[in-house]
Amino acid sequence: MLKRPLALAAGFVLSCCAVAAQAADTLRVSAIPDEAPTELLRKFKPLGEYLSKQLGMDVKFVPVADYPAVVESLASDRLDMAWLGGFTFVQVHLKDPTATPLVQREQDAQFTSKFITANPDVKSLADLKGKSFAFGSISSTSGSLMPRYFMLKQDNIKPENYFSRVAYSGAHDATVAWVQAGKVDGGVLNASVWQKLVDAGKVDTSKVKVFATTPTYYDYNWTVRGNMDPALKAKIKQAFLDLDPAKPEDKAILDLQAASRFIETNPDNYAGTEQAAREAGLLK
Repeated sequence: MLKRPLALAAGFVLSCCAVAAQAADTLRVSAIPDEAPTELLRKFKPLGEYLSKQLGMDVKFVPVADYPAVVESLASDRLDMAWLGGFTFVQVHLKDPTATPLVQREQDAQFTSKFITANPDVKSLADLKGKSFAFGSISSTSGSLMPRYFMLKQDNIKPENYFSRVAYSGAHDATVAWVQAGKVDGGVLNASVWQKLVDAGKVDTSKVKVFATTPTYYDYNWTVRGNMDPALKAKIKQAFLDLDPAKPEDKAILDLQAASRFIETNPDNYAGTEQAAREAGLLK
């Protein structure tokens, strides 16, 4: 019979083994919170069920409070996979160079951001000089970094000096709500969310309009932690690539992801994003 301290130690080891085994059987997934939490969960549920079936393991969505939380959690192995923007991928990759971007949507290879306003007098960025402006999250590729980069490179506009007030709404749908309510004179968000809100009738297009669009850039991707089993990485990638828009069940999943289909991606696609972040002063 084990003495009590040894018994307690043995129990602790067994408990840790059980937790580790459970973690190994569960794919922990999250996403940058660029939309409302309820919307993120709604979009992920069918995809999570599909991945669980394809991989033969539980798939759990882990909500996070903000963009930095996704970066830290994936880089420190508290998450196995995350939906990242180009900038958050760069941040993860700088912390863990082995983190692997697996797939992106077709449109993520040529993504854009939309500048919007509800002020009928605003026809260009020149008309917003001295007025208020909203980005999404400061860590958002399409809601902050790339619009800021293009304003600086193309129009020599530094937002903090150009607008009367610069605010951060925290999410793309929140930026639209701020502009529509007149909380700010203009704002910028990603083209995909803008179109989704328009299609769903959640924005009054008689009031809110797009007045400019950025050049294209690489954006979102699904990234996995670097030390993941290569066989599992390959299975996850193939599961995304196998989603077929010709199959109704697959199309429903793709539609929720605003994707026509998924394609392969790689870290080199985001070298330009890292350069833009450095030039915009968002990376030291």
